[in-house]
Amino acid sequence: MTAATHAPSSPTKGLASRLARAMPMPAGAGMARILVERNIMGFRHGWIALVTGFAEPVFYLFSLGIGLGGLIRVVTTDSGQSVPYASFVAPALLAASAMNGAVFDSTYNVFFKLKFAKLYDSVLATPMGPRDVAVGEISWSLIRGSLYAAAFLVVAWLSGAVPSWWALLALPAATFIGFAFSAVGMFATTFMRSWVDFDYVTLAIQPMFLFSATFFPLATYPGAVQWIVQLTPLYHGVALERGLMLGEVGSGLLIHVVYLAALGLLGLFGAARRIEKLLLS
Repeated sequence: MTAATHAPSSPTKGLASRLARAMPMPAGAGMARILVERNIMGFRHGWIALVTGFAEPVFYLFSLGIGLGGLIRVVTTDSGQSVPYASFVAPALLAASAMNGAVFDSTYNVFFKLKFAKLYDSVLATPMGPRDVAVGEISWSLIRGSLYAAAFLVVAWLSGAVPSWWALLALPAATFIGFAFSAVGMFATTFMRSWVDFDYVTLAIQPMFLFSATFFPLATYPGAVQWIVQLTPLYHGVALERGLMLGEVGSGLLIHVVYLAALGLLGLFGAARRIEKLLLS
């Protein structure tokens, strides 16, 4: 009679399981947690990418927010509040940090898994379906974007650029921003044919970062340009974070929430449909 033996689970796998269970996901998306756990375990050796992704907005905060802020000193927001320039820029950089983390993972990494590693072909041979793939990958992007945002928020608070206790809601808001960008990013990735197409990602992200009322109030833009700025998703993320971190909380923030929610849901369902079409047709 032989005794059954079981290999002990590694600490990394246990941590991956706990992180996957902690992520808020839609009801019925339990299978997607397996994909999240797989991504966490596969990323344990790539921690340096987290550091580099977090470093860029921090450099901007200290070089522009604090360095340039020594010359500009005070900025009047669109609501009429006068705040130090570092406090004005920090919320925008927090939104950009969440965007960068989510977009990077939902585009480059998803494209490699889809076109080269053929990971999703194997995944769909299991009980997991296209919806599970979309929810799992987007949820992992949210984890990565939230880590960027949390680290940046701590740095901004230590530098004195966070004047309001409403900033406690800035991290959940950053996760919400990450959801919108990761969903749309994954949806767009399903249409890409080669690495050359990623030039379009840079073409979309860089102008948004520079011209979404990130460094200057919306009122400083020409009138004909303001409505274009207000159509961009990063502008709504910046406005949401700025309202929370500066304590300018009102019903107007709901507009930004609704915009980001609609964009994220559109990207989620679009990505699921595209994955199904590409792999099952």
